[in-house]
Amino acid sequence: MLKIEDLHAEIDGTEILKGLDLEIPAGEIHAIMGPNGAGKSTLAYVLGGRPGYEVTQGSVTFNGQDMLALEPHERAANGLFLGFQYPVEIPGVSNVQFLREALNAQRKARGEDPLTGGEFLKLAKEKAGLLKLDMDMLKRNVNVGFSGGEKKRAEMVQMGILDPSFAVLDETDSGLDIDALRVVGEGINSIMRKPDKAVLLITHYQRLLDVVRPDKVSILSQGRIVRTGGPDLARRLEEDGYDAVMEAA
Repeated sequence: MLKIEDLHAEIDGTEILKGLDLEIPAGEIHAIMGPNGAGKSTLAYVLGGRPGYEVTQGSVTFNGQDMLALEPHERAANGLFLGFQYPVEIPGVSNVQFLREALNAQRKARGEDPLTGGEFLKLAKEKAGLLKLDMDMLKRNVNVGFSGGEKKRAEMVQMGILDPSFAVLDETDSGLDIDALRVVGEGINSIMRKPDKAVLLITHYQRLLDVVRPDKVSILSQGRIVRTGGPDLARRLEEDGYDAVMEAA
């Protein structure tokens, strides 16, 4: 589904990704872990097409298509979803308005009919219930006045409504308490753990991986994937730290 080869990327002239290789097939949840400054968020932003992140070498193919040749909205319409570590606030725009416009824009790009207001509200209610988010929250401005946990749950509702085939989730567990972590994790499982979908899950901690159990875990260090293993690799990182695990490799 996603294939990255020899990816180099820089920000303001500073190279962050230095020859990254990664392949994630459909049906796989792949966790990326690594120390601060390793390039984890840069990888997420490059895949999402965020301005300012310049790819200088390498390729990214998504379902056989050159992802780097697509604009961010085209990547989204083709099935890519990017979950942010710090979801932004959008004053003056309600969640319902934002999500309906986003969904129908993607449907239009795919040649599908837009959802009516009633159809959309039925879908939104279903996905909000999945994340235990009151529908009244979706009537409020996007993330304005939301707690950290509410922002993350609202973002997972957005993912459920847009129904992507591939999700890049950048430290979704950041700022979540124990209960919110479980709700969000179970939401990810319900929405994305399917044979025709895949997830790149960026995290620092085992606690999220206890709920969203990955098929593979990779360590990203100094701009490259330096080791890949099974779920036990994340447990070893939690117990021994990056230096000890990488020295033992």
